Amino acid sequence: MTQKVDVFVHQNYRWNFSVNVIDNMLFVLALSFVSRETIMPLLVSHLTDSKIAIGLIPAISSIAFYLPQLFVASRAETMKRKLPFVLFVGGVIQRIPYLLVGFVILFFAQDSPTIALILFFFFIGVGSFGGGVVTPAWFTMIGKIIPVKRRGIFFGMSDGFGMIAGIFGAFFAGIALDQVAYPLNFGTLFLIASVIMGLSWVWLAFTREPESTNIKPQIPMRHYFKQLPAIIRTNHNYRRFMISYSVSRLSMMATGFYVVYGNDKFNLSGTDVGTLTAALIGSQAVMQLALGWLGDRSGHKLNLIISAFGLALAAVFAMLATDITSLSFSFILLGTAIASDNISKFNIVLEFSADEDQPTFIGLTNTLLAPITFLAPILGGLIATTFDFQEMFIVSMICGIVGGLLLIFWVQEPRHIIAQPISHNSL
Repeated sequence: MTQKVDVFVHQNYRWNFSVNVIDNMLFVLALSFVSRETIMPLLVSHLTDSKIAIGLIPAISSIAFYLPQLFVASRAETMKRKLPFVLFVGGVIQRIPYLLVGFVILFFAQDSPTIALILFFFFIGVGSFGGGVVTPAWFTMIGKIIPVKRRGIFFGMSDGFGMIAGIFGAFFAGIALDQVAYPLNFGTLFLIASVIMGLSWVWLAFTREPESTNIKPQIPMRHYFKQLPAIIRTNHNYRRFMISYSVSRLSMMATGFYVVYGNDKFNLSGTDVGTLTAALIGSQAVMQLALGWLGDRSGHKLNLIISAFGLALAAVFAMLATDITSLSFSFILLGTAIASDNISKFNIVLEFSADEDQPTFIGLTNTLLAPITFLAPILGGLIATTFDFQEMFIVSMICGIVGGLLLIFWVQEPRHIIAQPISHNSL
């Protein structure tokens, strides 16, 4: 960044930090009402008996989120200001589908569950697609207005405070599930979530973003894609990271099944679901704050190691659970793993790349991860259907352990390496 931009960022740092913390906090709070790990699987289990359908929740969300990013990353690199694009896509495509899901549940879930299921997956996919399209531009904007050694605490505070508020959202969701008739209970939760998402968008609009001086000219897509293999070929540490992280991500296959497993084994009430959701969100809230500080201080590789082993331990505790209390430890560990991943999965990618290449690295990383994130929960559903939940948890545990060990012994902390621009590589 030029000196003029640096001065603007410094002068507006507190403002931008505050309004974007509130935006992120409200968005996280909204998601607590319709948690992908608890509320959505329970909804789908009302609409169908298929375990594979439950696995499709994270599968469709992930593929829709990750796959488009590489195609929009080159466009993001040409924008002097990312905020107008972020506001349009983040408002229309990312947030509105949650409102539409609420109406779908109210009008179709009771009498036409198959139609409700299809439309649910469609709109959740559209919302995730919007999140994927906006992510390279949004995260690059955050990287521009938040200094590198404050990004961890930024995400720790914004997500952490959102999770703390989300504990109350989770308890409210549990009460609604128990005391409001189906499908009004689920429909109401999605409508509340959409309203809170709208409020988060308002705070996002208050961002003060300077124009970038170091942007790339628009190039044909075929030329853009032609340079991408060189990133994998020449950046050995990034390649090792992608392999190691992909293995650990396979451990995510179990995340959508914990509440269904608990419901099958312990016949959960709505209050039980709310309690488990609160355990999940509460652990995320506490760990977001702690791990944000840790990522700033010690690097983000450590957080991703914690995430990998947290997923493995969550599977172990699920297999050993004998009641709701012991099962809650799985949700606490799962929350810790998700918090670690949320804090560091994008932050570490920024440190593999030069500033002007950050949208490309974010888009490339997420596009390469798309097949893994899509197939993992489907694989989990197939294992649970063919064998049992126990076997699925065993495979999840093994992937977490192997991925964590690879990150420890095979990947160097990128903060200790000077990133070279793509143009310096031999293409």
